[in-house]
Order: sequence, then C-alpha cells, then structure tokens
Amino acid sequence: MTLFHDSADLRPIDRLLIANRDEIALRVIRACRDMGIKTIAVYADPDRDAPFVRMADHAYALDGFRPGDTYLDQGKILKIAARAGADAIHPGYGFLSENADFARAVQDAGLIWVGPDPDVIDALGDKIRAREIAQAVGAPLVAGSPGPVDSGADALAFAREHGLPIAIKAAFGGGGRGMKVAWDLDEVEELFDSAVREAVTAFGRGECFIEQFLDRPRHIEAQVLGDRHGTVKVLGTRDCSLQRRNQKLVEEAPAPFLTDEQRDRIHDSARAICAHAGYSGAGTVEFLLSANGTISFLEVNTRLQVEHPVTEETTGIDLVAAMIRVAQGAAIADDGVPTPRGHAIEFRINAEDPGRGFLPTPGPIDLWQPPGGPGIRLDSGVEQGGQVAGSFDSMMAKLIVTGEDRRQALARAVRALDEFRIGGVASVLPFHRAVVMAPEFRAEDGDFGVHCRWIETDFAERLAAAVAPADRVSPAPETPMLRLSIEIDGKRHDLSLPQGILSAAPPTGGPEKAETAPEPGAVTAPVAGILSLWQADDGADVIEGQVIAVIEAMKMETRIEAPRAGRLTHKAKQGDTLAHGAPIAVIEA
Repeated sequence: MTLFHDSADLRPIDRLLIANRDEIALRVIRACRDMGIKTIAVYADPDRDAPFVRMADHAYALDGFRPGDTYLDQGKILKIAARAGADAIHPGYGFLSENADFARAVQDAGLIWVGPDPDVIDALGDKIRAREIAQAVGAPLVAGSPGPVDSGADALAFAREHGLPIAIKAAFGGGGRGMKVAWDLDEVEELFDSAVREAVTAFGRGECFIEQFLDRPRHIEAQVLGDRHGTVKVLGTRDCSLQRRNQKLVEEAPAPFLTDEQRDRIHDSARAICAHAGYSGAGTVEFLLSANGTISFLEVNTRLQVEHPVTEETTGIDLVAAMIRVAQGAAIADDGVPTPRGHAIEFRINAEDPGRGFLPTPGPIDLWQPPGGPGIRLDSGVEQGGQVAGSFDSMMAKLIVTGEDRRQALARAVRALDEFRIGGVASVLPFHRAVVMAPEFRAEDGDFGVHCRWIETDFAERLAAAVAPADRVSPAPETPMLRLSIEIDGKRHDLSLPQGILSAAPPTGGPEKAETAPEPGAVTAPVAGILSLWQADDGADVIEGQVIAVIEAMKMETRIEAPRAGRLTHKAKQGDTLAHGAPIAVIEA
C-alpha cells in the first residue's frame, strides 16, 4: 500500500531532538536512522547510562531527577534544542506530548513540531471539548460533566445524580494517569483528590471532569493518521481491555470479536472526529464497548500510543516515520483502510510485582534475557546491568508477538513469555504467563470474556493463586552529580560525575535485600517512592484499613492503609523519599 504521494517540497530535517526517554526515545532514534536524520537525546540524571543516551548522535543532560525538573521542563528542552542545532522535536508519548503550550513554543522557536497543531491539541486534548466535537459529529457518548469539576463534593453530586460507577478523568492527560473509577459513594471525594494529584504530577495540570463509566466494558481504539492537507486515514483498531488501575497491560490488533457494524461505527466516528478538528499526525480515538454492544466515545490521544507497534505489525506502516513525514508536509494517499495482515499482541513488561498488587519495583536489572524466534519483536529501553528509576514510568519494554492469525499469535506468545527471563527487579511476566492461558482471553470458543476490570474482578483469585510475591530489592539511592565543562579541540563538552568520585569516595549505597517483616503496628513503605501526602495527623486515632498516607512512585499513587486500630505516630515527613520497607509510622494499640 502506498501511504504518501510523491513530494519534492518537504521541509528538511537534519537534526531531531527527542523530548522523551527510554523505550520510546530508542524507537524514534531507530526511525530517524532509517530516514537519515541525526538525533539529539535529552536525559535526566537517573538515565545518564541508559541505552537511548548512548544510541543518539548527541545527548545533553537535563540536570535533575524528577519529571518536573527534566522531561517536563519546557525551558530546558528548548534551550538544548537551540544549542544543539535541532530542526525538529518529537515528544514521544507522555510528558509534554499533549501539551499545546510546548508545541506552540517549539513552532515559535522556528522548529518543526512532530505532532498535531497546538490548536488541535487544545481542542482534542481537553477531554471536555473533545466530547463536544464527538457530539457534533454524531459519535456515541455517555453522560458527562459539562466542564471541569471543582471539588470532590461536586464529583459526589454528579455520582448521586447519574449513578455509579463514574470515571474521574484528567482533562489534560492520558495513559490512565489522573483517572480513577469510583464504585462506591464513600470513595468518590478521596478518588477525586487523588486523580487531581496524579494529573498534576504527570501533566502539570490538575483539572478533572466526570463521566459515567460503563460496567464491564471493552476498551477499543482506532489508530488514525492525518496530514496537513485535510486527509484523515483510519489504520485499524486495537483492543486494550486488559488493564489494571486504568493502566493497559496487553493490547492487540486488529480488535477481535467485533461485528462489522461495530467496526464500521468506530472507524467512521474516529475519522469524523479527527477530520472535524483538522487533525494531523498519528493519533488514537478511544471508545468503550459494553457487554450489550453499546459504544461510547472515550477520548482522543493527540500523540503516538504506547501500543502503536501492534498496528505497525498488522499494517506494515512505520508510524513514527509517518509522523515525521506528515510534519514535513507530506500528503497521504487516501486509498481506504489497509487490510490487516495477521494478528499482533503486545505485552507491556513493567517493573511491577503482580504478587503484591502490581506495586512498582524500581531497582537493578541483574538479568535480562529476552526471547527470540519467528514473530517476536522487542521494543526495550533497558539492558542487563541497568537500573529502573523510581522517578519515572515502570515500563521496561514491550514484547510484540505476531502470527498469521490470533491463534498462532497466542501460541507464539506462550513460547516467548516462557523464554523471557528478568532478574533483580520484579516484573509482570508471571501475570502475562497466566493471562495467555486464561480461557476468557484465549476465547477459543469465540466468547471473549475480558473487560476493563477483568484483572481486578473475575481474574483476581486465579492470579493470586498463580503468582507469588517476588523477592524485593531496593534501588540504589539517587546520587547527586558533579558537573564540569571542558574543551577539547575547540569544542565544549559537559561531563557529569557522581559527587565524591574525585576524592575516590566509594559509590553511595547499593542494592540491598528488603528487611524482614516488621512487627505488628509498624507501617512501612510497600514501594520505593515519595511520601506525597499524610491523610491522618500525627497522634490521631485511626481504625484498621483507614487510608493514612499516599506514596507516589513511577507517576502513580499507592495508598497506605492502617494495619490495625490505634494511635498513629509519624516516622517520616511528607515529601521524604523512601526506600522499599522504610518505616513510615507506628500504630500503638
């Protein structure tokens, strides 16, 4: 299939800066190499030894550990782009990828923004305006709030009026960050506050809105690609129903077990929404499909999706290269929807422990032995001997398995997951091995029983029985860097060295096995992260199961519950960085 018309008047790109990290940064680097474009990486201190930093043609330090000080710092990134002579910026996914102000600043600096125009990001990235566009073109919709909700009390009022469950969603984000689903009136206000905090951490903005949440729905999405000449093409569907806490874990293309009518409705709605908004570049229109066949528009992600490889494998289209071509001004040949070739399934390989409720497990990667063979693709950002940083997302890699049909893809998936070996950090591999054998997912009788809460409901007991908690390893502490500038042959070079290295001091800390189980009444950190919030005062009387604190790790919140009733004494301060197993509090009976 010819994707683009021939064109000789494309804007040239010699150097492209990647405003992202890890796996997606490597993915963009590889596409640029295929296209003869030099790449510029930017990196936070924990990423200084990451593969994407070495593989880029140029790499510049962002000087910091946290997202807000590094990959979300627009000023730092734009200064590096100017200094490095970049022609274009690709934002990847997450971080600033859906930030219209950043896109505008990139264009104002005379650079090519590899993504939709800022006004389109404003329109579709604002989930409320996106709903209005969907309504205008006749896309199916459930009830939602008319704008951002001001408080947890307002969220509770919506729930009482429209009924449960409700989805609390960040108005300016995606990827499940800042999204909570409330199933009980008593948890609505707390979940609203948690969604706001997560949204601020992940996207820098905390506005949230409310909409009805379909019970036991499937999550179906359409991959679109638009150009700057008015053409929008739908490249197929994906099913992303295997989620936990609104974080996708398994995705596949094309979405299986849809009727022709359902597939056509999803394609037509996705195309109409994006055409109405003047969309250009790669994007995704997401829908929920209830058990009774009801389809409801969910949102538009104005960026590349994590799960884009399954569409690439079933269409033969390099979506990253296509995004760059569109940004240069190429025109899409609108010759219809490509016919899928085979079936592809993607497994996110996260540093999380499914035996402990999918708690993030940052730390050292002592062993990394990925699978191979026919139909196997691995998009990875890590390697053996590296570290999974606690400041960022928990995803280490994506395993993509392709077959002639879904049955063959599943067979290859069983083989590949069995071959995969990871040591040091815990991983979700045991979960994936259990999932691919589950009858509801295999659906050999055509009855696809997976839905968005399947992992937390129907599959929970089987998963608990099949997967034991992994050994826990705490990451090495973050080491401040000493920065020096030197000149070699008339060219300035910046060096970053761990503080103390010049005095021959040994590296600080190192991986240590977690401590033994604490005595009753002690409250310890179940995950390495930042104590972001105390929800019970020092000296307060608490009851068993009460949420007393929140730890933020890998851009997600983990709620800490009181193990018993009694008087609470704080052992850590709000804002402290905690290792796994570190004391937080003690509760005296």
